Amino acid sequence: MLMIHHQRPALTRAPGPATLRLPYSPVSAGAARLLVHAKLTEWKLPQLIDDAELIMSELVGNAARTGCQTSMMVGIRRASSDTVRLLVADGSATLPVLIDVGPDAESGRGLFLVDQLTRQRWGVTPWPHGKVVHATLTASTRT
Repeated sequence: MLMIHHQRPALTRAPGPATLRLPYSPVSAGAARLLVHAKLTEWKLPQLIDDAELIMSELVGNAARTGCQTSMMVGIRRASSDTVRLLVADGSATLPVLIDVGPDAESGRGLFLVDQLTRQRWGVTPWPHGKVVHATLTASTRT
């Protein structure tokens, strides 16, 4: 008697999001960039790596300057097949503000860069003890 065994197809699950707890320190930007690079490589979205690393550096740098003393959380989530969301949560209630800096300004361009690279797809969600700054990048709009 011939028996045929049917194997159930393996369920494949997209690689999940990643988060990392970091100290409030400028050196945390490097660890956050490594996280972003690793996840975008895993998700096969190399075209987003440069912009995502720059955005994460700016957001982590801003969080590091808040004066908080505990730790911040950084994360990356895949919103769709070609869209990712970068997140930085900190303990400061002070909201980031996009300012118009002059051509001779030596600082203040960070959120302007985030605004440009995300095509104005960034924002802030206040929390009872801080906030989450998020930025969204889509591969199909990268040129």
